[in-house]
Amino acid sequence: MQPYMPPPQIYVERTLAIIKPDAIHRAEEIEDIILRTGFTIVEKRKLQLSPEQCSDFYAEQYGKLFFPSLTAFMSSAPIIAMTLAKQYAIACWKEVMGPANSLSAKQTCPSSIRALYGTDDLRNAVHGSSSFNSAEREIRFMFPNAIIEPIPTGQVAIDYLTIFVNPTLLVGLSELCKQKPADPIVWLADWLLEHNPNKPKLKENVIVEEPYE
Repeated sequence: MQPYMPPPQIYVERTLAIIKPDAIHRAEEIEDIILRTGFTIVEKRKLQLSPEQCSDFYAEQYGKLFFPSLTAFMSSAPIIAMTLAKQYAIACWKEVMGPANSLSAKQTCPSSIRALYGTDDLRNAVHGSSSFNSAEREIRFMFPNAIIEPIPTGQVAIDYLTIFVNPTLLVGLSELCKQKPADPIVWLADWLLEHNPNKPKLKENVIVEEPYE
């Protein structure tokens, strides 16, 4: 009897990150932290939301006492919205951001972004999606033309591996046998990174400046 194997999943999780008005002048430093913690910035745009757009974006918070202050603050100046990609991106970005209240973040997570650049629970430098469903909605809100891939499983995943992964892997394994490196695992990992034909072609430092209304 063969052991049960869960269906394969090929997916790089994405989350939405926003650099808020209070930290826009530290955007370069924050983006450097994002990259150094292993995220890929898939899309990025600089814009200024209207109060109505902020109300739509934060619809889940509607009715809470801080809602008017939140929408007024987020529409007061430009923001930078980014789609971040990484394994477990949502949870990892939450950790990098730190607690929502910047004062608490300074005590409990002093190296987090909110501890470094935030002031309080409203002016806390950055926003991140709270869940997978929120990430999908928020990414589509900020990037209407974004393509968010479904999670392939079963035969679809097998077909994906057969077409897009196995050919490159076979070449890498053949080259590994020829080279016989001292550390084959590290060598193969480096080789795959260098020869990955499916690596996204992202332009560096591209940002869309939009007119402010």
